[in-house]
Amino acid sequence: MTIILASADTPAGHAARDFAIDEARRRGADLIVFPVDGSTPDISDFGYDRVTLENADGRSKDAVGDLIDATNRSEVEAVIVGVKRRSPAGKIFLGSSAQQIILEAAVPVISVKPAT
Repeated sequence: MTIILASADTPAGHAARDFAIDEARRRGADLIVFPVDGSTPDISDFGYDRVTLENADGRSKDAVGDLIDATNRSEVEAVIVGVKRRSPAGKIFLGSSAQQIILEAAVPVISVKPAT
């Protein structure tokens, strides 16, 4: 089975990365690192040998949409995404990649907040 990490170079993204590595080990699953913020994580730093990097289609302008499409694969069992606290007004006026993943993914989504 496979877990997808919605990777971002933020405190919430780092918390999600650490959780995803632990969860992949616990499940004995492959881990796909899917950057949603344009960053290029170094998967050799993950300390887990079943990690692969998958980027959005170069022709696409929506990495989050490509990640959501990837959740339709039969081997994907979960997505892990980092989230941060947003005010009610922020939720109304500003879009969120994490919110889109949570609402549209075809598999369960595990949301991880950074330690405060």
